[in-house]
Amino acid sequence: MKVRIKFSKTGHMKFVGHLDTMRYFQKAIRRSGLPAAFSGGYSPHMIMSFAAPLGVGATSQGEYFDLELTETVATDEIERRLNEVMTEGVTVSSARKVEDGKASTAMALVAAADYLVRFRQGKGPSASWQEKITAFTAQEEIIVTKKTKRSEKTVDIRPFIYQMQACEDGIFLKLTSASSNYTKPELVMDTFLRWMGEEPLPFAYMIERREVYADIGTDETPQFVPLEALGEKVE
Repeated sequence: MKVRIKFSKTGHMKFVGHLDTMRYFQKAIRRSGLPAAFSGGYSPHMIMSFAAPLGVGATSQGEYFDLELTETVATDEIERRLNEVMTEGVTVSSARKVEDGKASTAMALVAAADYLVRFRQGKGPSASWQEKITAFTAQEEIIVTKKTKRSEKTVDIRPFIYQMQACEDGIFLKLTSASSNYTKPELVMDTFLRWMGEEPLPFAYMIERREVYADIGTDETPQFVPLEALGEKVE
């Protein structure tokens, strides 16, 4: 049985990096007594696949990983067992059975993600920014310079911003999150502020990922659905 787990990551857990989060869940799954499947060979490892990594310092209500089990277990039972051993700041919100196969892994399916970005007190722009979002996203191109360890390159990120609008006390973003064109919310926010003529301040943003999506549409017409919607409950 292959199961997709959705969980939240809040509080002090936002400072735990991606690799340590993976190790945490491996230990938690062992404590839960779930019949996890392991690879063969001289160095067997738990067969699991995480979706898009979350940056250190960001919270989330929509993180995912896939886990293979050696036998069928009711999805409500999986949720219960995991939540019994979760630490403060991590809560499992759903478990869904998904079809096996390489193309259906959480990591391979990720196409977009929702974020809420808020400004820390005293670190917001001096000018009013809410009404300027429409003009920013109305641009045909939004050119940025992306730096890698080996080089720099200019990229038009406008096609990667699916949605950007003021909401609550911050900015809602729906961004491309596929591995080939992953777009960080920090990059979009920095670019927006500089477009307004303001220099971003260090540690200015509080970022929460709200959801992660797969694209079941076409190249011309994307259709985003949450990763958990591709699975089903098992009694």
